[in-house]
Amino acid sequence: MTHAVVQDVAETALALSAPRWRAVAGRLGRACSFGLVGTILMLGGASTQAGTKPALPEDGLVVESGGEVRPVAAWTAMCARMPDECAVDTREPAVIPLNTALWRTLTSVNRRVNARIKPITDQAHWGVVDRWEYPDDGFGDCEDYQLLKRRMLVERGLPRRALRMTVVIDEIGEGHAVLMVRTDRGDFILDNKTNAVLSWRRTGYAYIKREGQDSERWVSLNGGASPTVTANR
Repeated sequence: MTHAVVQDVAETALALSAPRWRAVAGRLGRACSFGLVGTILMLGGASTQAGTKPALPEDGLVVESGGEVRPVAAWTAMCARMPDECAVDTREPAVIPLNTALWRTLTSVNRRVNARIKPITDQAHWGVVDRWEYPDDGFGDCEDYQLLKRRMLVERGLPRRALRMTVVIDEIGEGHAVLMVRTDRGDFILDNKTNAVLSWRRTGYAYIKREGQDSERWVSLNGGASPTVTANR
C-alpha cells in the first residue's frame, strides 16, 4: 500500500467523520508493512499437524458495511487493464458456508502465497507510487499478495463475489490491503503479515472500505470505527 493509497485511505476516513480518524490520518505516510509473523496460528488454537482436523471458528460476526465510497485509484486503473478482476457476478453467493475443507483451503493458500512472494514497494517494482497487479514475477506488495490469493481461491471453485479486497488501517496506523472472505460464520481475513486466517475482529485493524458485492462500487466499513479486539501476534 503506497503513499498514494495511504492518502486515499486518510481522505476516506476523514469523510466518515469519526474525530479520532483525524489523528490517525496524520500518522499515515509509508508503504504497507511486510513480513510474516513467526508461527502458523489457527483460530481457537487448533493444531495444523497433518491428519488433525482443524476446529472451525465460532465468531459469527460480520463487518458492518455502509454507503458507497470512492475506490482506491490504483484499483480503478487495474480494472481498466483487467476488467474480469473487478466484475461482480450477482448470480454467485455473497456469503459461503465455512466447513473444514474450506478452512484448510484458506489457510493453505494464505501460507503458500505468503511464502512464495517477496515484498517490494511499487516504486521499486514498477517505478510508480501505486499499482495493483498479480505478483507473477514473484514480487509484490500487500494488495498483490491478496490478488494472487483470490485468483488461487477462485481456481479452487470459490465465488469471487465472496472474496473482497479490503482497505484497512493496520496496527501501527498505516494503510494496508487484505482479502476478506465472507462466510456464514463471519468475515475472515487473509493477510501477508500473518499466516493465520483471523476473524476480522482479531486482526487489530480499523476497517475503512472494501469492494462491494452488488456492483463495482466500494462500500465503507464500520462507519470508520476501529475494532476493539487486538490480534495475538
